[in-house]
Amino acid sequence: MHIYFLQHTPSLDAARLEDWLESMGHSHNRCLLYANESPPRLEDCDSLVLLDGPMDLSTEDAPDWLRREKKLLNRALKSGKPVLGLGFGARLIAEALGAIVSRGTQAEIGWQTVQLAEDSPFDLPECFEALLWHRDIFGLPEDASPLGGSDASPLLGFSWDAGRVIALQCHLEATAQSAGAMLALTPSEKAASPHVQPDAIILEDPKRFDRQAPLLDRLLMQWLASVTI
Repeated sequence: MHIYFLQHTPSLDAARLEDWLESMGHSHNRCLLYANESPPRLEDCDSLVLLDGPMDLSTEDAPDWLRREKKLLNRALKSGKPVLGLGFGARLIAEALGAIVSRGTQAEIGWQTVQLAEDSPFDLPECFEALLWHRDIFGLPEDASPLGGSDASPLLGFSWDAGRVIALQCHLEATAQSAGAMLALTPSEKAASPHVQPDAIILEDPKRFDRQAPLLDRLLMQWLASVTI
């Protein structure tokens, strides 16, 4: 398969996703939307991955690239091709599927325990630790199945169309380097939330990032197995 990453800001790239795809024999390209690169034609890729970004969807003066990305996403959702969204990318998917996306009351940044929903279709443990970096939240789109949630966020993701489309607020793809880039973009207001950990705590144990790797493997295998290209 040939996967296209849609990148929204210079410092937030695909992190561990690139290594996994290459190890599984998949090819990939990046589209630097923030640099005003034109999104790929849907015909030129087998799958789309919408990466995270520090912006939100409520911006009235949305850049031209965001309008083009939304148009491509809507086509991809109707196409039968796999689509994965992380953070901002997940919220774009939720919005495109008709869910309400809004500002949460508190930011959630750092290592949090995620409880899998009872009816979750994800091949993940019933309880696992994941890196979170978000304040905006979304509702569950119609006909979607929930991932589960944390103490602060009851819905941290969902799957749609039998797992072909996945939206995640969890950053299972994160490495220590990519997490550092996320934290550098975090607004100073984050300290006001009880669900935000200090940067030093988030980054102090590299093994936490390694423990996420098998979870990412399981999720991606399930995602790409949902369709036959």
